[in-house]
Amino acid sequence: MPKLRRVSGKEAIRALERLGFVQVRQRGSHIVLKKSTPEGDVGCAVPLHHELAVGTLRGILRQAKVTPDEFMENL
Repeated sequence: MPKLRRVSGKEAIRALERLGFVQVRQRGSHIVLKKSTPEGDVGCAVPLHHELAVGTLRGILRQAKVTPDEFMENL
């Protein structure tokens, strides 16, 4: 498993969009992303912070069902 580095909320959103996610809505500083898969819709919420904690990023990736390898390749 690659070591996740600290990224901003905008960088995380950009990487998730490269993986096929689309911005659905925003409420305050949180953007909700969604992706349609054969198993059903997958969604996650990303806060627009200057720097996301590694644990927060790991939780976002778990919600989005994206591996850290896939995420780091698309940064």
